[in-house]
Amino acid sequence: MASNLARLLADSRRALFTMLGFLTVIWAVQVVNWLDDYRLSYDYGLRSGRIDELPEMFTMPFLHFGWDHIEANSWPLFAFGFVAAYRGMRKFLLASLLITVAGGLTVWLLERPEAVTAGASGMVYGYFGYVVLRGILDRNLLDAAIGIVIAALYSYLLLGVLPVAEGVSWLGHLGGLIGGLAAAWLLRNRAPEPASAAPAKTAANTTVNSTEGTSPNAALLKQLDDLGL
Repeated sequence: MASNLARLLADSRRALFTMLGFLTVIWAVQVVNWLDDYRLSYDYGLRSGRIDELPEMFTMPFLHFGWDHIEANSWPLFAFGFVAAYRGMRKFLLASLLITVAGGLTVWLLERPEAVTAGASGMVYGYFGYVVLRGILDRNLLDAAIGIVIAALYSYLLLGVLPVAEGVSWLGHLGGLIGGLAAAWLLRNRAPEPASAAPAKTAANTTVNSTEGTSPNAALLKQLDDLGL
């Protein structure tokens, strides 16, 4: 129990520093981007349909088109990212990769060719889906409670996967959410199969039956032999 708690605390510290580091990077990039009239967002944001643009799916989460854009993403990114990471960094990194690729491919395949997509909101939706479904699949009381609270407080986010707002990459949101749900399913805890009690029971029954089937003389002789007589 103590070792599990120590591991949880260590993973929580790593999750905290990871998300603080991520936010530090995207805010530093935002300052440079702002000074350059957001050329980075246009140069390294993702455009659909071009093979040479595919690597930009890995740069677009770090880029934004304005201060309002990055401010709107930062708090939910930190909150959902921390909850997604606090139970283990390996699964978190794999989930982040799945979310990034799913969101990027959705935009690349379905977005209008003239549109440039950038921003971390796809990651926000991905971590949101990952955390909520993970709590259900893993049957973890804490995760389930966190997932329910998050689902209740941020249910409005689901509107972001619909084409209802002009200039918002709902495809990136939808792809990120799909990636987060897929990551929760693929990375779910698979409890080890319980040891079957049937063989032990059979063995016990066999022992009992062999004793019951032994003649009284044989049992007596065995007891005398045990006593050295």
